Amino acid sequence: MNALLLVAHGSRRQQSNEEVRLLADKLKSRCGESFPIIHAGFLELAEPLIPDGLQKCIDDGASRVTVLPYFLNTGRHVAEDIPDIIDEFKRNSSVEINLTSHLGASEMMLDVLASVASE
Repeated sequence: MNALLLVAHGSRRQQSNEEVRLLADKLKSRCGESFPIIHAGFLELAEPLIPDGLQKCIDDGASRVTVLPYFLNTGRHVAEDIPDIIDEFKRNSSVEINLTSHLGASEMMLDVLASVASE
């Protein structure tokens, strides 16, 4: 079964973390057929951390987890930290884990930016 883990940085501001969790819940109505399991995970400052989010997906029955970094730029977290965390988790798991490009790398971001600017 496929799972999607939406990964954000995490914030000391709980409302920001809750926005990410709500976004993950909203994704269920958009891509629940492809990803019956969808959770949020955080790099730091909020729960669940990425390894715990991955484990939550597995505990819910995932045999394959897609990790989507909810980041706009290719900073150190996107380029190094998140891949390193996933690689470490893979060493102790037989579940297939795939890392997508970060959100900001999507060509669709141009459409989103143009749409928001026009509002």
